[in-house]
Amino acid sequence: MIRITHHRAKCIGCNYCVEVAPSRWTMDESDGKSNLNGASGKKGFFTVIASDDEFYANTEAAEICPVKIIKVEKI
Repeated sequence: MIRITHHRAKCIGCNYCVEVAPSRWTMDESDGKSNLNGASGKKGFFTVIASDDEFYANTEAAEICPVKIIKVEKI
């Protein structure tokens, strides 16, 4: 299993996460920021537990995020 954490308040809406991991990320048309699908939030941080098969796509999303607000870790 993996844990994906997103600091949504600092998102700049570049859409890179959606491009590399579209099953887990979507853009919110109301504010232009990305949403971590299936996540629960607390104090601006959103977290979801996902299966290992999502590790590589979401690690790529974290690496290409220009503001470095995505964290992916194996648990």
